[in-house]
Amino acid sequence: MKFSHSIQFNAVPDWASHYIAYSNLKKLIYQLEKTAVQSRGGDNESRPLISHEEPDDVFSKALGIELEKICSFYVAKEGELYEEVEQLLRDVAQTQLIEGPTSLHRSSSDAQRVRRTSSAGHTTDDMDMDDSGASDDEDETTGLTRQARSQGRRRTMPNIMAHSTELTGASSETRSRRYSTAFDDLAGDHMYASGLYSSGIMLKKRIISLYVQLCELKSYVQLNKTGFSKVLKKFDKILDKELRAPYMRSNVETAYPFRDENKKIVEEKIAQMEAAYTEIVTNGDEELAKKDLRSHLREHVVWERNTVWRDLIGIERRAEAPRLGQSLLGRGQNVVSKRLQGDDDKHSHTKIVNTPLGRISLPSWLANTSMITLIISIGIFFALVFIPILKKPEQQNCMAMLVFVSILWATETLPLFVTSLLIPFLSVVLNVVRDEDGPHHRRLNSKEATSAIFASMWSPVIMLLLGGFTLAAALSKCTIDKRLATLVLSKAGTQPKIVLIANMFVAAFASMLISNVAAPVLCYSIIEPMLRTLPSDSNMSKALIIGIALASNIGGMLSPIASPQNVVAMGIMKPAPTWLQWFFIVIPVGVVSLVLIWLLLVATFQPGKGTVIQPIRPLKERFTGVQWFVTTVTLATIGLWCASHQLEGVFGDMGVIAIIPIVLFFGIGILTKEDFNNFPWTIIILAAGGLSLGKAVRSSGLLHTLAEIVSKQVEGMGVYGVLVVFASLILVIATFISHTVAALIFLPLVFDVGTAMEQPHPNLLVMGGVLMCSAAMGLPTSGFPNMTAIMKEDAAGQRYLQVKHFISRGVPGSIITLIVVVTMGYGIMEVANLD
Repeated sequence: MKFSHSIQFNAVPDWASHYIAYSNLKKLIYQLEKTAVQSRGGDNESRPLISHEEPDDVFSKALGIELEKICSFYVAKEGELYEEVEQLLRDVAQTQLIEGPTSLHRSSSDAQRVRRTSSAGHTTDDMDMDDSGASDDEDETTGLTRQARSQGRRRTMPNIMAHSTELTGASSETRSRRYSTAFDDLAGDHMYASGLYSSGIMLKKRIISLYVQLCELKSYVQLNKTGFSKVLKKFDKILDKELRAPYMRSNVETAYPFRDENKKIVEEKIAQMEAAYTEIVTNGDEELAKKDLRSHLREHVVWERNTVWRDLIGIERRAEAPRLGQSLLGRGQNVVSKRLQGDDDKHSHTKIVNTPLGRISLPSWLANTSMITLIISIGIFFALVFIPILKKPEQQNCMAMLVFVSILWATETLPLFVTSLLIPFLSVVLNVVRDEDGPHHRRLNSKEATSAIFASMWSPVIMLLLGGFTLAAALSKCTIDKRLATLVLSKAGTQPKIVLIANMFVAAFASMLISNVAAPVLCYSIIEPMLRTLPSDSNMSKALIIGIALASNIGGMLSPIASPQNVVAMGIMKPAPTWLQWFFIVIPVGVVSLVLIWLLLVATFQPGKGTVIQPIRPLKERFTGVQWFVTTVTLATIGLWCASHQLEGVFGDMGVIAIIPIVLFFGIGILTKEDFNNFPWTIIILAAGGLSLGKAVRSSGLLHTLAEIVSKQVEGMGVYGVLVVFASLILVIATFISHTVAALIFLPLVFDVGTAMEQPHPNLLVMGGVLMCSAAMGLPTSGFPNMTAIMKEDAAGQRYLQVKHFISRGVPGSIITLIVVVTMGYGIMEVANLD
């Protein structure tokens, strides 16, 4: 829980305005950060008025105001409580002299009965108090909502005899705040029926009340001291200062509430209340007295926190009310307009659809776009099943299934992973699986096909994917990825062009290690302080955000675990390339593409004009033992993957190596069951569905038939020509549909076309194709990084980027990468000898 929320949740509601204004101080820090950046710029008119003051002085003044407020309140509250404590102790002594000590003592069984009564629940008086006509007002200092009580706060009577006057209504002042359930129950109907309290019961009530208030005073001091420490730490981190330690020593720790001697006095007063309770209530049993008082304190704190929780929910509801009202208003206007047009309730569930044959009325669920697409897809599926196009029925059925799932994937009519789960079902029901090893390639029955298709779904490729997710989760959980990223970016300085390319390379490198889904989120969190200091319409902000997105797409090709399509390609290529081969091909292609895209962004955005950059500072904490362990295991795992071909006699496959980090990180508790459950299982199911589709299309013979048809179309073309054709085709398709889906549909076909050529180069073509899947970044919907970037908003809720920014920069960026792949990339792949 953030401390700004924690202080609201743990504060005494009646004292809310007397706590440190933590949220306001945080806002001041961000203002000072922006002021410091603007003061280095050339526009004097845009500089704030306080720019001539040092941030330390401005912030120290604000802290001084808060410290004085806290000290004043503490002194007043301390004097009030200590006076009541002394009066209570005098009353205890006086009562013992008048009535004798035995009349005040309860037996152990009576005390237990009272405690059972105290835990029975809230009384009617509590409900009346909660539902009274008190109004709410929002405290501007802390954001807490508290009831404006017309009645006074808790008060201890000067002596026991004065209580009889209070019972008869002579005093108009009553306590509106609940002390504990024990007191409310004791003040129930059976007590009021007797007309007066016993002196022992009243003393017990006053002891509980003072004990609770003294504990709250102690908590008040601790909470405020923590607030000063945390807000000073944030100030030092954001403004790169070292104010925390000296200010805490010279100002906070020497202030009256935070002195050790005053803390000891509070502890002594609490001990006196425990001793008095021991003497009055528990007949000398000190342990029972402490347990009883802590029980009352716990019940009181729980009740107050529940009250604060309800208040905070009320704030959220009031904040949501305008939006909800607008939504309801819009719906109401639609209903009214329909009624004015003569629409009836029975027509509200229908929709008019224009067709070539005229306008027809359909149920609203049937007129839904997704439902129409699904119905059309099913119609195409059955048409392809029953209309003979291919000679062999298994190939005919497989083609129908391939077209069906391709339409569903491309249109996302169903969730992608749901469509993937249809593949093994249809493969078995339609009997498209054949025996690939037998001489006659007979069709397998449903039992045999089930074993074959599910065996293809769980392959070493899936374990490699799980191993990649495990490494990414461990690096992220131990903040190793953020530490490395901030370390690199801290060296970039403040020149806009250098900062831009540094962020792009960090995003690409992070994508290589932790996937191109998580990398942009990480990078955007790192540059958030920089974005706060830039104007919302700054070209530098736009260049940074779109630069990170495009670099994350390029980073998606840099390692076999960087994106799901790479894992799919590794499963298709025979033999699968080693990690060294992959790096040898992709890193030069990625670096050149990144540099060219950077030049494009610099030329189009011109981010250096009038831009002042807030430098990013590295984290100062040292690496812990756990972080060193995670780093060592990660590097060792990647090293084993790079040498996987040389170690086939030991591990067999890279999927087996992937088990090592899974066992180590989950086995010793660095990652937990919750982390495992949070893996992107939809991506795993999608990849498994793609593998099962590849198995079905290959074993049915459909892939070989399609490869022969495509080969005739590209007959006479060399490997380079075929690479250009397929790379361009895949780039266009992957721009409009998911990169992974494009890989699942096209890469198996590309592999078979490459195999059927006179000079077979299937792995080279698949490698070029998978690189173009990652390079498709022309639209906001082209990949996860683009979708994350388009949703990035400034403090006012305005998006930094528009669709036009992706079309004008993403499309040229895709074309640049295509040119790099089919020129330099082709040459490197020939040297690497993939096939």
